[in-house]
Amino acid sequence: MRKGARLRSRTRSPFRAGAATFGLTAALSLSGSAASFAEDAAASPRPANASDAAAVVSLSARKDVALTIYNQDLGLVREIREFPLASGESVVRYEGVASRIDPRTVSVKSLTDPDKFGVVEQNYVFDLISPEKLMEKYVGQEVQIVETDQNLKTQTTRATLLSVNGGPVYRLPSGEIAVGHPGRVVLPTLPDALYARPTLLWRLANRGAPRQKIEVSYLTNGISWAADYVAVVNADDTKTDVTGWVTITNQSGARYDDATLKLVAGQVNRAPQPMAMEAAGDMMAMKSAAPPRFNEESFFEYHLYTLDRRATVAENETKQMQLLSAASVPLKKTFLIVGQNWWYRQRQGDLGHDLPVGVYLAFENKQTGGLGKPLPAGTIRVYKQDSSGAQQFIGEDAIQHTPKDETVNLKIGDAFDVVATRTQTDYKTINLKPYDVEVAFEVKIRNHKDTPVTVTLREPVGGEWKVVEATHKATKIDAGTIGFEVPVPADGETVVRYRAQIAY
Repeated sequence: MRKGARLRSRTRSPFRAGAATFGLTAALSLSGSAASFAEDAAASPRPANASDAAAVVSLSARKDVALTIYNQDLGLVREIREFPLASGESVVRYEGVASRIDPRTVSVKSLTDPDKFGVVEQNYVFDLISPEKLMEKYVGQEVQIVETDQNLKTQTTRATLLSVNGGPVYRLPSGEIAVGHPGRVVLPTLPDALYARPTLLWRLANRGAPRQKIEVSYLTNGISWAADYVAVVNADDTKTDVTGWVTITNQSGARYDDATLKLVAGQVNRAPQPMAMEAAGDMMAMKSAAPPRFNEESFFEYHLYTLDRRATVAENETKQMQLLSAASVPLKKTFLIVGQNWWYRQRQGDLGHDLPVGVYLAFENKQTGGLGKPLPAGTIRVYKQDSSGAQQFIGEDAIQHTPKDETVNLKIGDAFDVVATRTQTDYKTINLKPYDVEVAFEVKIRNHKDTPVTVTLREPVGGEWKVVEATHKATKIDAGTIGFEVPVPADGETVVRYRAQIAY
């Protein structure tokens, strides 16, 4: 067997109900028929050189693959491979797994003979080939140092590699010690303990068919998806066309060709994980040739989106596919001013000139408006056509997972032509139980647009309060907030004055 495998366990415990989920060098416990099979496997002759040679199962043996991707840098890989498997115990090198795999989550079962197949032991081998690793493996052994002069003539020197700590140290044939060397080092063979890619190394027990169809599943980090939306509003800001995109980023260290693709929207709780290996490589942008269709369904307390066709997710790739599309969704635009709670707790004065007025767009996620689908968390980017017909970017905002029939609120930016000035006009201590102070404010809202607007004013008073005077209707939004709806004429100004008594 290869040195890097380190298959230590000799316990013959191949399976429970035809499947196994295990960690490194895991030996499974036995009961019932599984124990009986283990006894039979132990009595049968082991294949020749089973401890020294491993049968390689490469990606060419893959018959099917399914990929479920979560929002949180997590993917579930489930694949089926078919390959010859000797009777009794044999060692199998299962290649082509994701380099960010969590080996503790691996599950293996036979689809051919589930009651006659088992996993005795598993190793996850990640001692990968690198110049440093190769040199470390040859410490104490003879290597060749090849030098090439300016006339392209080469000279080869055999030397013993003594150490690589801080740089190579050699013993030359003359007995001299060389620290470093200008030549290149040539090694005779690749050490058995090193692998080109992370690999699962199994000892399998088989008393069934000589060719097995095996299903393997595991979790891997390094792959995730996010939703991105594009909203295009109409000329009078009353409707919008919404298109949702799925953006999949794969840095798991594997590719998934012609895979069944599912996406889970929602936050799946996970126990604290050990630090995962870093994936290498730059992402390459790629967009699918034709927009696919995702079928959505409720799944536990999440939502599951299944692509209606197979897709290839390449390694180190960012892929986009269309998630949903809706036209002429009713839209509401709001101008909003929000106060500060601390303004009501102490004597103030001028609280600012030309205060920004926020611009918000809202739409309802309802079927009657063309949507009515669970919207995964993501970023909505909003565009609008200018007078020439060109679309211009006007703002973006992030949304959380939004169920159907809920409202999506987007902060687009601050109004250029609508500004406000706020002043605290009075503050005094009173003895009108339960109220301790009386405070008055004046908010001037100026509209420089050639059309009238309505500005929403939200005042977060907090505590116990009541409005005793107001120029506009005061609404109790909640226990701690006063609300005003303030019409402002075109090229005009509206002044809101109110007085409130507050209990600390």
